[in-house]
Amino acid sequence: MLHYKIYSNLYKDSVSLMQISSRLSGLEGVRQASVAMATEANLDRMHDAGMALSVVAKPSDLLIALLADEAIGLQALALADELLRPAPVDDAPGAVGLRPATSLAMGKERDSDANLALISVPGRYAAAEALKALHLGMNVMLFSDNVPETQELAIKEFAARQDLLVMGPDCGTAIVNGMPLGFANVVRRGTIGLVAASGTGLQEVSCRIHHLGEGVSQALGTGGRDLHEEIGGLSMQQAIRMLAADPDTRLITLISKPPAEAVSQQVLALARECGKPVVVHFLGADCAALAAQGVIPTASLQHAADVAVAILRDEPLPSSTSLDDAALDQVQSALGAMAPGQRDIRGIFAGGTFCYEAQLALIAAGLACESNAPVKGASKLQDPTRGYGHSLVDMGDDEFTQGRPHPMIDPTLRNARLLQEAADPATAILLFDVVLGYGASLDPTGELLATLARARHEAEQTGRQLIAIAHVCGTELDPQPRQQQIDRLREAGVMIAQSNMQAAQLAARLALQLK
Repeated sequence: MLHYKIYSNLYKDSVSLMQISSRLSGLEGVRQASVAMATEANLDRMHDAGMALSVVAKPSDLLIALLADEAIGLQALALADELLRPAPVDDAPGAVGLRPATSLAMGKERDSDANLALISVPGRYAAAEALKALHLGMNVMLFSDNVPETQELAIKEFAARQDLLVMGPDCGTAIVNGMPLGFANVVRRGTIGLVAASGTGLQEVSCRIHHLGEGVSQALGTGGRDLHEEIGGLSMQQAIRMLAADPDTRLITLISKPPAEAVSQQVLALARECGKPVVVHFLGADCAALAAQGVIPTASLQHAADVAVAILRDEPLPSSTSLDDAALDQVQSALGAMAPGQRDIRGIFAGGTFCYEAQLALIAAGLACESNAPVKGASKLQDPTRGYGHSLVDMGDDEFTQGRPHPMIDPTLRNARLLQEAADPATAILLFDVVLGYGASLDPTGELLATLARARHEAEQTGRQLIAIAHVCGTELDPQPRQQQIDRLREAGVMIAQSNMQAAQLAARLALQLK
């Protein structure tokens, strides 16, 4: 049965809605669930997901729809009521509690020292709210996506004139004064400042710095379009200026997919002149060309963290990411058990930058690959529903997340895709990431272990062997302690690499031997 409920004029941010949707979807007997604002686009997505609703609702209304039998459906709607219920306000005589601020101006009035607004509203309203915050003298983290590029440029140009920073739109990760925001990990405070146009890239580098015993002063996201020619790198340039002036930051690290050439020149010129060492990792960029610009180039996300820590400690700079011989030896024996025809890598990623970096690793090894988000030198997926040859899929791409939680919150679709790719007779290696931290699933390996066990059992029934290689992005301080997740995966026979790049390089080395 189709169950639904409308909450009139109730707004919740997208992360909260994705988490509630994940909770409802996890109930036994719920086949499909969606929790979203009742916009026309969201209604269309629910329809496409098999929940054809004929309701009268406004974009400002919150809508819950789910497929389940009658009893489970009523139970799920009751749970939704509980999850959406606001915290009680103490109205007793003498109570000192305040009702929640209902506007940015009210919040600023209550705390005049506040200088950061985190905005997560539908994209059509996001720029207006960002401008309100900027007029109040606050920097902005703009979690919202689907903000028109012209509006992004307008708010960033205004912010630059006010000497303020706009992180976003679609900025999913930041760490400000030690506080993780969005999808961020818990890392120690330190003196390395990060600026990233990549959420999972920022997570990978900040976690690696933590593992090496150092810490982060600030980790500032810019949004994925900031280094496009149309935007001009305004946020990255402002972040560099702020970190250059920050006495607690001794070194700056920049992370991005390849920027537009003209934007790269502006950003690197500012970095060269900022007065502090600047480590740069632009994925796929030529290191020699970056070095010629007067910055310190790196070859991977892991390498960026390693180099930054070495500079901080005045140690020799490490070479680029290399494979651990012990790791190679550990999985080498499995190659002999492969059935004829098993040769392909199938990568299933929650992090878009991890998918991007893995493609670069395969191409560098001389392996052709395809992806739904192909890098230069890779091919577009022949069939979005399955892979051919070496294929790497970003499950966080819009095509998979429309009307559904991101796979870092709810890994159901990711796990289903892993099982599907494992069933292909050509598949030899399953390559995937597990991303921890705030906002991510509190049990990221729970259903995954059952999925891998089923995949291996089905492969063995047909005389095949599967090698599973994973990378866990997180720290021991995260809500899901990293070592606990690693131990569970290793017990299930999964090879754990130190970084995303090492996981991809290991998969590529094995694929070459199979070839």
